[in-house]
Amino acid sequence: MTLATKLHAQTTATQLCVESPIGDLVVAGDADAVTEILLPVPGRSSKVSRDRAAVRGPVRDAARQLDEYFAGKRRQFELPLSLEGTDFQRDVWTALADIPYGETISYAELARWVGRPRAFRAVGQANGANPIPIVLPCHRVIAADGTIGGYGGGLPTKRALLALEAGA
Repeated sequence: MTLATKLHAQTTATQLCVESPIGDLVVAGDADAVTEILLPVPGRSSKVSRDRAAVRGPVRDAARQLDEYFAGKRRQFELPLSLEGTDFQRDVWTALADIPYGETISYAELARWVGRPRAFRAVGQANGANPIPIVLPCHRVIAADGTIGGYGGGLPTKRALLALEAGA
C-alpha cells in the first residue's frame, strides 16, 4: 500500500456518501488527502451528497477504490491520507496498512509491530479510534484467542468485511 501521511489543519472539507454492501460510507477529505471514513450507523440517515461528478481529488479516488474493494478487485489502497492523532496512534494506524488482505493479526501482535509489545490494550484503543477504517484495515485485528473482538462499525460489519476478504 502506498500510504502518504501528514498532519495539517483541515481546510476545505469535501464529503461524499458511498454506497457499499455494508451500508452507506461517508468519505471526507480535502484537496490533498482523505481525512476520514465514517462507517454506517443503523438509523443514521446521511444527507451527504452522492454526486461523484461534483467531487475531485482524493475523496473521489477513495470512492472509486472502495467500489473496487467491495467488488473484489482491489486488495490495497493507494490514497494520500491525513492522520490526525498522537504519534502512537499514527504508528498503529500506519501499521494497519501492513496487514495482508484476507489475514488477521492479534492486538498483541500489532503491539509488537509498533515496538510496544506490552501495549496491546493501548493498541486496541488506537485501533478503535482509527479515522479511516477499511483503507486502514482495523477490521483485520482480532483477539489473541481468535475471537473477532469489537469493532466501531459493529460486529456484523466486521464479520462482513472479514467474509468479503475470505471470499465467502
